[in-house]
Amino acid sequence: MPMRILIWLVRAVIFVALFGLAIKNSAPVDLRLYFDVAWQVPLSMVVLGCFAAGALLGATAAFATWIRQRREIGQLRRQLSVQPKSGARSTAPD
Repeated sequence: MPMRILIWLVRAVIFVALFGLAIKNSAPVDLRLYFDVAWQVPLSMVVLGCFAAGALLGATAAFATWIRQRREIGQLRRQLSVQPKSGARSTAPD
């Protein structure tokens, strides 16, 4: 139980620190895109957007790996079920 409280305390401190950082960096910045398009957005939103894009990319890569591994496990299980199950070992005479 005390470890759970400590974890929530650390999470709260990190949240307050990041929230304070976002408040301090709320000045608008120009985000220049292609074809002379520019957006004025707060710096904290640019950082949050980049973080979200990176997290989404990482989750997509992890999901693709997970799907590939699940497919391979299924193939191995099918191969194992096709093989004859023999409970006794055959011993060859010396």
